[in-house]
Amino acid sequence: MKAIVATDQAAEAAGITLAERPEPTAAINDVLVDVHASGFVPAEWEWPSTWVDRSGHDRTPAIIGHEFAGVVASLGYGTTGLSVGQRVFGIADWHRDGTLAERVAVEARNLAPLPGDVDFTVGASLPISGLTAWQGLFQHGRLQAGQSVLAHGAAGAVGSVVTQLAREFGAYVIGTGRAADRQAALDFGANEFLDLDHDDLTGIGGVDLVFDVIGGDVQRRSASIVRPGGTLVSVVGPVEARPADGLAIDFVVESVPGQLVQIVDRVRDGRLRTHIGTVTTLDDAVPALKPGARRKGKTVIRVRP
Repeated sequence: MKAIVATDQAAEAAGITLAERPEPTAAINDVLVDVHASGFVPAEWEWPSTWVDRSGHDRTPAIIGHEFAGVVASLGYGTTGLSVGQRVFGIADWHRDGTLAERVAVEARNLAPLPGDVDFTVGASLPISGLTAWQGLFQHGRLQAGQSVLAHGAAGAVGSVVTQLAREFGAYVIGTGRAADRQAALDFGANEFLDLDHDDLTGIGGVDLVFDVIGGDVQRRSASIVRPGGTLVSVVGPVEARPADGLAIDFVVESVPGQLVQIVDRVRDGRLRTHIGTVTTLDDAVPALKPGARRKGKTVIRVRP
């Protein structure tokens, strides 16, 4: 089968190639899925799980990509709750071959049903961005109606979902980004916008929750404006700066099918808009996956027409 593989982290763009790879086999409780579309997270290039397995052994050439939408092709031994031909979407295991391929093996427990009126491209854009936003706001950030949220990267793939969900649940959202992102962030529902290159974060006073997708100096500046009892939530690794009188939490997104159902239901009824940027085919995907390139919205690769 055709797949996009990573071969050399140091080679960056030259380390990504379209190749022929053996089709996966289904282990116990696995499902084989014919992939129709796959999302891509640029930070995957930096994840240790892209390059080594759980034992620390090199696993290149590794098929990259971990979020997808497709159709169940076959069921492994002991698998229940799914059927051949069913439309599904979800996240594949970080340490196994991924979803930028014609077929992927996934544990059944990581999959949610994809409604027939949701396009595969839309479905593939949701799992990581949607679950990251949901878990950061509600599980780790403990968001409550009436609180204020500083949503970094509010026009990005994750930040746009953070903004919309926070507004739906009654929060006041201050979006951030570059000047060119202002209108997009406001269109996604931010109450106001700060240009990180020119505006002073401390000028907003204090916030109950910071949702950080940037890290570094932005995170350090953000920690100082968390109100007592508030929370800084980070998805960019261990927190370097902590609020003086609040919590600092970093987390890795988990596959929770029940949350995926709630997210896709919001897409269906118009409460949530996806932010899809580049859409390309598997044959033409390599240029769209260059490490370090700045992207607007989620990159989605159409694996099947």
